[in-house]
Amino acid sequence: MTPAINIAKKAGIAYQIHSYTHDPQCESYGTEASEKLGIPAERVFKTLVVLIDSKMMAVAVIPVSSMLSMKQIAKAAGGKKAEMAVGADVERSTGYILGGVSPLGQKKRLKTFIDASAENFASIYVSAGRRGLEIELNPNDLRTLSNGIFASLCG
Repeated sequence: MTPAINIAKKAGIAYQIHSYTHDPQCESYGTEASEKLGIPAERVFKTLVVLIDSKMMAVAVIPVSSMLSMKQIAKAAGGKKAEMAVGADVERSTGYILGGVSPLGQKKRLKTFIDASAENFASIYVSAGRRGLEIELNPNDLRTLSNGIFASLCG
């Protein structure tokens, strides 16, 4: 069990765990999950950590088939500028390794923004806190459990 799974379990929401064998040579973790689990890429969401105005870390949860718009995440977070956070800082803050960062159960709860496209699906897939492990849940449950905000995040 990972912290992400424990949070979903404790909340009593409906969820499913999906696992696959992660290929260490693969660098696109979300795309790998989509392909190995046979799920459309629009329903598999990656968790990206950004730095807003060089001071506040925030989480962007977007489809693996999309690119994060730095302007849109900055605007959603009430800032002027966003940039990707440094990997070591992401791991230290979330408690997860890159490629396994979940929007749930982070060591330090970061402000979370979920791409509005998630609302188009009855369920979406996000990392369950480990490479090769996904949790499928209702987007509104993800929003509630992560204290997230739906926003347009992709360019």
